[in-house]
Amino acid sequence: MATATHYLEINAPAAQCYQWWRPLTNLPQIMDDVRSVDPKDGSADVTHWVVDGPLGKTVEWDAKIIDEETDRKIAWKSLEESNNHVETGGAVRFDPHGDSTGVEVSLHVQTPGGSAGDAVAKLFADPQKKIEKALEEFKQLMERSSQNV
Repeated sequence: MATATHYLEINAPAAQCYQWWRPLTNLPQIMDDVRSVDPKDGSADVTHWVVDGPLGKTVEWDAKIIDEETDRKIAWKSLEESNNHVETGGAVRFDPHGDSTGVEVSLHVQTPGGSAGDAVAKLFADPQKKIEKALEEFKQLMERSSQNV
């Protein structure tokens, strides 16, 4: 199982950070490998993910928001029935500090064995570096957005 966690202080209010994350559909803006995250069947809690994989292939799965508290946290997990050959999930926590917010992102991936597992493992290589880069991009996006308000 691969896991990654990163925390960053962002000069933007918690409500703004939470609203950006809540639909999960904005993640392709900060995560290079994520091609799309779209609501599934009109649900705000179930999304279909398409992620770029090795050799031009994509990996797809459905995920469900399993825990949330407005302006404080969101957690999601892949659904077994999406037959994705990978178990993945994540959480983002928002700690309000007035005009700034501590944001912590955690991701975990459990890959299957065999050749399918090897391909998925390559896709999720170095998750710590990827999550640090994504959170830095999120910080820049939120701070630019806060200055324009």
